[in-house]
Amino acid sequence: MTEQRPLEGITVVSLEHAIAAPFCTRQLADLGARVIKVERPGTGDFARGYDERVRGLASHFVWTNRSKESLTLDLKQDEAGAILDALLADADVLVQNLAPGAAARMGLSFEALHARFPRLIVCDISGYGEGGPYEKKKAYDLLIQSEGGFLSVTGGPGEEQMAKAGCSIADISAGMYAYSGILSALLLRGKTGQGSRIDVSMLESLVEWMGYPMYYAFDGAPPPPRAGAAHSTIYPYGPFPTGGGGTVMLGLQNEREWAAFCDKVLLSPSLATDERFSANFKRSANREVLRQIIVERFAPLEVEAVIQRLEDAQIASARVNDMQGVWDHPQLKARDRWREVDSPAGPLPSLLPPARNAAFTPRMDGVPALGQHSQGILDQLGYSVEAINSLRERGVI
Repeated sequence: MTEQRPLEGITVVSLEHAIAAPFCTRQLADLGARVIKVERPGTGDFARGYDERVRGLASHFVWTNRSKESLTLDLKQDEAGAILDALLADADVLVQNLAPGAAARMGLSFEALHARFPRLIVCDISGYGEGGPYEKKKAYDLLIQSEGGFLSVTGGPGEEQMAKAGCSIADISAGMYAYSGILSALLLRGKTGQGSRIDVSMLESLVEWMGYPMYYAFDGAPPPPRAGAAHSTIYPYGPFPTGGGGTVMLGLQNEREWAAFCDKVLLSPSLATDERFSANFKRSANREVLRQIIVERFAPLEVEAVIQRLEDAQIASARVNDMQGVWDHPQLKARDRWREVDSPAGPLPSLLPPARNAAFTPRMDGVPALGQHSQGILDQLGYSVEAINSLRERGVI
């Protein structure tokens, strides 16, 4: 039986930049969709210029753009609009995260497109969504982390110690909801025969992820305090120093684990019934005293010795890896999770999609150079070599 990916035969046209939309469409490409990435001639997706850390290529761009075709189009020119129309006539999905209102001004609102292409699914990704007082506000990942409350519960205890996430979680959350929303819209179209519109807001995507701290602070209750890398309400849960300058991350979830931790890790079984620490809320309230006890017990031990005790006690633990530690992670290697993909800088390692399906292998094609596929796409649309050269000379592509 020939292997078939679930989105083979689906064509996605994306007017995308930065992270949210490219991350969404890369995942559609992973499942076999043809993704045509429309970019500005000369500059392309501005994420191409964020840095040069991957052999001259930008780290964000390499991560979110494998398996796509790059078509350059200056959408301010009429001829470019005609090319886009020809693509949309045969496309299944349009994804865009242009500036608020830009797509509508170009005649690419769902209402305008649905009248002409009734089976087309349109996914609009923006910072704050359509309507409301924030509709036209510019939105970048850090700003959404701030508006969505993430900064208020992340970092150290003082106001000056609030911290953003080390990755673009607002963009990532919006990209994930756009991806799942498109999958559901494809299923819906299979039932109704009609395309539909998906409106994805970065703010709403991140606020959904803030459910625990929001409900913890329900009805005016105090929010969970910022606790750095520790848990704000469960203790001991977080990083602890060991001998030799190491750090171990550990987490206790219940009283059985607390008793085992005292007995087999701290070698102080009587501590389990100490009145200061006999319930999680007491341990959390007395965390500074308890932390000092744990640090003193760990001080003579190297990281590996502490982790071994935690393993013997069946207490969850982890090493605090840097990025090189992640590249070298033995679990990823043992599960054969790395592949090589082509790029303008040569072969690069790339992680397989996390949702492993035994029925098919994900698509893992190259990261495109700017405009790499323009000629091939236009050739498929019936343009002659002379016409393509003319479009290029006039800056249309």
